[in-house]
Amino acid sequence: MAMDDSLPEDDDDPLRIVGTTVADKYAIESVAGEGGFSIVYRAQHLIWKQPVAIKFFRVLEDASPTMREKLLEDFVQEGKLMSELSSKSAAIVQARDIGRLARPDGGWLPYMVLEWLEGEPLDLLLAREQDEGLPARDLIATMGLLDAVVVALDVAHRRGVAHRDLKPANIMIDGDPRSPEASAKLLDFGIAKVMSDHEQLAQQLQKTGKEITAFTPHHGAPEQFSRNYGATGPWTDVYALALILIEILRGGARALEGDTFFELGVSSCNPDRRPTPRTLGLAVTAEVEGVFARALAVEPSLRFADAGAFWRALHRGVFPHGDTWRGGGRHTTGDPPSVDSPEEAVAASKPTVPFPDAVASTANPGAAALSATGDPATATTTSPVDRATTRPRERGSQWAVAAALFTAGGVGAFAIFGGSGATEASAPSRPSATASVSAVASGSAAAPSGPESITWAGPCPERMKPVIGGAFEMGSNDPSFALWKPAHEVKLDTFCLDVHEVTVAQYDTCVREGGCRPAAAKPDFPRGKTTSPEDHARELNAYAELCNADKPGRENHPVNCVDWYRADTYCRYYGLRLPTEAEWELAARGTDGRVFPWGNDAGDHTYMNAGGPEWRDWRTEHGMTAPARLMYEAADGYAGTSPVGKFPRAQTQSGQLDMVGNVWEWTADWYALYDAEPETNPKGPAVGDRKAIRGGGFNGVYENWLNPAARYHQLATASVHAIGFRCAADVREAN
Repeated sequence: MAMDDSLPEDDDDPLRIVGTTVADKYAIESVAGEGGFSIVYRAQHLIWKQPVAIKFFRVLEDASPTMREKLLEDFVQEGKLMSELSSKSAAIVQARDIGRLARPDGGWLPYMVLEWLEGEPLDLLLAREQDEGLPARDLIATMGLLDAVVVALDVAHRRGVAHRDLKPANIMIDGDPRSPEASAKLLDFGIAKVMSDHEQLAQQLQKTGKEITAFTPHHGAPEQFSRNYGATGPWTDVYALALILIEILRGGARALEGDTFFELGVSSCNPDRRPTPRTLGLAVTAEVEGVFARALAVEPSLRFADAGAFWRALHRGVFPHGDTWRGGGRHTTGDPPSVDSPEEAVAASKPTVPFPDAVASTANPGAAALSATGDPATATTTSPVDRATTRPRERGSQWAVAAALFTAGGVGAFAIFGGSGATEASAPSRPSATASVSAVASGSAAAPSGPESITWAGPCPERMKPVIGGAFEMGSNDPSFALWKPAHEVKLDTFCLDVHEVTVAQYDTCVREGGCRPAAAKPDFPRGKTTSPEDHARELNAYAELCNADKPGRENHPVNCVDWYRADTYCRYYGLRLPTEAEWELAARGTDGRVFPWGNDAGDHTYMNAGGPEWRDWRTEHGMTAPARLMYEAADGYAGTSPVGKFPRAQTQSGQLDMVGNVWEWTADWYALYDAEPETNPKGPAVGDRKAIRGGGFNGVYENWLNPAARYHQLATASVHAIGFRCAADVREAN
């Protein structure tokens, strides 16, 4: 069917196709909506006898015939990917067909056929509820409303796909929006990128007074306003998702301040005022505020890597007593079904030596203990706030932004940035430690604008020493331990690393300043499969004695009983970060071919705090089975942790101490088995449940743990008496 260009345009039917049939199977019934790029019609599929939505992309009317042909090819590929994504999640609108609408002059418009959705876009829903005077939703209700949307984003992000135009207008709500039965679907994956990636089309459109922008400034992340902040990706969607949550909590009032593109850009990028719940007058716990602060960090690398990571962290803050998000379904409590542990999933890789207690629990990796703190937060609700005067745009309206105001980063609503799934290597690079990282932007709750206790001395902070980068062989092919195989070449940039593990006193300073949550008074980690629930409970109570927080005389011991998120927050609060696994191993291994961190001498009880007779005696005194062997027979003087730096003979090539023994150390990386391929500055997989840990602890009794390649893993939510951490930083360039 062709359009009749001899007729004037009808405001109620711009393409003049109502009452006609497209492609011999779509009977056009009415106009459903219109935007800056497209117009949507409702139609009946004459074969299936079902309503469908047909979206025509009018912006291409100004493109040349050659360009339209190329764009049609791109639309086909985007439609295919959109169809694949929707087959993985019912919360993504289904793409069913693609074609072209012919014009009498020989031109044509591409269109996409989508499933017809009943319901109401979230922006109009919030505006209507505001007009009706309905109270704002609390956080639990808000999360329930958007849970399906996050499932959809999680599916896309795990495929390496980002939406990049996430906003209320692209979320359709079906059913009673105040009922748990309401459903949500995510719209408009992929279209704007097809157009925005074509510079020639953009230039042609500028001549006609049109601009292509593939994001909405009211929900734009800093990297969308300026390339200076790096690339867009799933972390961009995390920023927008956090803004949408806050908008719902505020009853429709937007989170970003401003009306113009420039004002909204300034608001999005302002490090001194983040649009977090507490900043906007909402009552949430410190933990929830911290989650939002991290999601809304100006620097993309400081945010959660993807929507799933953000949602899991938010669940931990809101449901501290056992509700964990597992990628679908409403908020439920209780343990998830049992699944294989990583060891069972790779049975051929089962190590030949036992794992240390607590650290090496083989419990279900999905059963993350969410009450991993000594101070569990209560489920959060929010009180209504005054409605702002800003209102969502009416259906179909589109921001026409002047790209010249900023060098827009990643103008596209659909980004494929990495093969079959997102990886940390695809994420934006880490910020330089010279950057001003405010406490709020780095994920702390209601923290000051920046502590002054970290001072720099040359390329590294005074507390750190540089580790010279270069190529080294990471891992080991030694068959005695499977998880460190295979050895593979890694190249690293020079970086800075703490000389000592972070101490109780240092961590307490962060707590007093409001940047960190207190360390737990009692460990919380999964139960081993051979341990009864009763024995596990008794062990946790006994191990509480070994948690160092608030224990007089342990101020200079490493802080322990902190989960990965607390460790990460501490480092980021000071403008630092956790080291990657590769960085940790290079620092422990050195570049001179040494066998142990301190050299080629196997060492003894004067080199480290590990599993000696004190550890055996402590376990026996507390009714636990004595270890079958010890690291060494002589006493090192400590049943639990020792003060940091107590064993100077074990200094590494770069000057770090306690790289083995005392406590295991959290790294930045999610745990995964190695590939054999060479890597440069590897950062591990983008998602996971368990973080890689390094170094062995005071409970280590096997010589394998002294090898710089030794590695294991633990749930990121676990707080363990034998795990602490140290921080790293990028090298500061000389002025």
